Amino acid sequence: MNEELETLQAFGITMPTPAYIFGAILFSIIGYVAYRYGKKTSHQYVKWLGVALMLYPYVVPETWLMYLVGVALCAACYYYRDR
Repeated sequence: MNEELETLQAFGITMPTPAYIFGAILFSIIGYVAYRYGKKTSHQYVKWLGVALMLYPYVVPETWLMYLVGVALCAACYYYRDR
């Protein structure tokens, strides 16, 4: 097991931290809820912000950046919920 981790690290692949995994799951769930809400109420901004919340953790490599973008997208969903 240790040898396999060392081999992956030699190729530049590192395992995500528990904080990253928790954040990815949390923001994906919030994104799904926002998507369903936007679809049900015909709020296009909220629907597409929900899609962005579900998908952006796949392209953001740093934990702190993932939380920063996630909070910003959640704030945008909150702002556009009644518009």
